[in-house]
This record gives sequence, C-alpha cells and structure tokens, in this order.
Amino acid sequence: MKGNYLGLKNTVREALDHFFAALYPRHFGAEEHFEEAEKKRLEHSLFKDTLLKSMKYFLDEKHAEGVFASLEEKLPEIAALIETDIQAAYEGDPAAMSTDEVILSYPAFPAISAYRLAHELYLLKVPVVPRMMTELEHSSTGIDIHPGASIGPYFFIDHGTGVVIGETTTIGEHVKLYQHVTLGAKSFELNPDGTPVKGIKRHPDVGDRVVIYSGATVLGGRTKIGHDAVIGGNTWVTSSVEPYETVSIRAYRSTRGPEE
Repeated sequence: MKGNYLGLKNTVREALDHFFAALYPRHFGAEEHFEEAEKKRLEHSLFKDTLLKSMKYFLDEKHAEGVFASLEEKLPEIAALIETDIQAAYEGDPAAMSTDEVILSYPAFPAISAYRLAHELYLLKVPVVPRMMTELEHSSTGIDIHPGASIGPYFFIDHGTGVVIGETTTIGEHVKLYQHVTLGAKSFELNPDGTPVKGIKRHPDVGDRVVIYSGATVLGGRTKIGHDAVIGGNTWVTSSVEPYETVSIRAYRSTRGPEE
C-alpha cells in the first residue's frame, strides 16, 4: 500500500455534491448557501475546497492549485454541455414532464454530469479522483462511464441500469442509449508477461444521432457506428455499421394459432 487514503472516498463524494450544488443551487444547494451560490453559479467555495482536498492525496499543493485553475476556465463549458444533456433527456423521453424532473430524478443526470467533470480532470491527468467520481455515480445509478471516454453534447441514457462505456469510446452528438448497453472492448492485446497492454484504442466509435437500444453490445476499437444508425436491442456488434443502417435481430413469429 503506497499511501494513506483515509477519508478520500468521502471527500470525493463531497466534492461531487458541492459541484451539483454550485451548478444547480435551486435543486441541490443548502438553504444557508442558496443566495450566495445563486449569485456565484459555479464559484461555490465548498466545491473548490473539497476538490482540492481530494486532489492533494495525489498531487502537491501547487500542482493541485494549478489543476483547479485550469478546470475553472472550463467550468462554463462543462455547465453548457450538461445543459445540452438535460435538454436531450427532456426532448428524448415523452415521460419527462420538465427539465426539473430530469435534474431531480433521472439517473442519467448525475451519471453524465459527474462524467463531464471527471473527464476534464482526466484530461488534466489527475490520478484516481476522476475514476472515483464516475464509479461513485455508477454505484448509485448503475451507469458506468469511464472518465476517459469522449462524449459529445446532447447525450442521453434512458433508464440507464447496466450501461457500460469504456475508456477509449468516442460518442458524437445527439446520441441516445437505453439500459444494458455495453460499449466495450472485443479483446485485449497482451504484454509478454500476460498483462493487458494499456493506453491503446479498445472501444468503439459512435457517430452523431445514433440510437442504441436495450441490451445491445458493441465491441472493439476498430468498430465504428456510422451517423444516424440504429442498433437494435440485444444485438452483438463487432464490426462497423454504415451511416443510416439499422442492425437488428430478426423478429420472432410464433407458428401457433390464436389462443382458444
């Protein structure tokens, strides 16, 4: 064991909670901080304090401060992306009666929002913390998004349970996934000692306006799903799909007559 990580998990959880409160104080902020947070949206001091504390488990103080300064410049962009995701959920689900309902009750909201924050920290090469953020939301929503994945705006995961998005996945704009979709690796290249080679492309690329229905499995770093394609439920896809193509399992038709 290389370090003392006591309290780290709670600190990362607090940083996420304060991030949500800074982003949407009307939904997640404490009453005593509401007016201040509403005026300083995305500048909530508790978010900065807890995120810096979590990063200091792995980085020295100067490095952590520099990372936060870089992240702070990106916060408006992250907030704007999250707004597109909320809109995609509202427009993409006829059961959604308001964007408030999406923010307060849809599992896609915390899972994707935590990913948006974690992805920036991943790009800034912060160790461990980004993965902890997405895994904390994975444990509560059933949606597993690696912070290394690259996901465009207007992203929606309906229902969500069992969704897996691997580290080297790329996803375009206006993409919609349903529950139990896997965007995973087909196989692993191995080192001479039998351990997996790290840092190589292992997961698929998904184009703009693609819909992937429940239970579909799409595997492989060379697999490309073309724009406007539809991947049907329970399909197993390990080769590329052309734009506008629909992939499905042939419908089952009973040969029995009508019930008496």
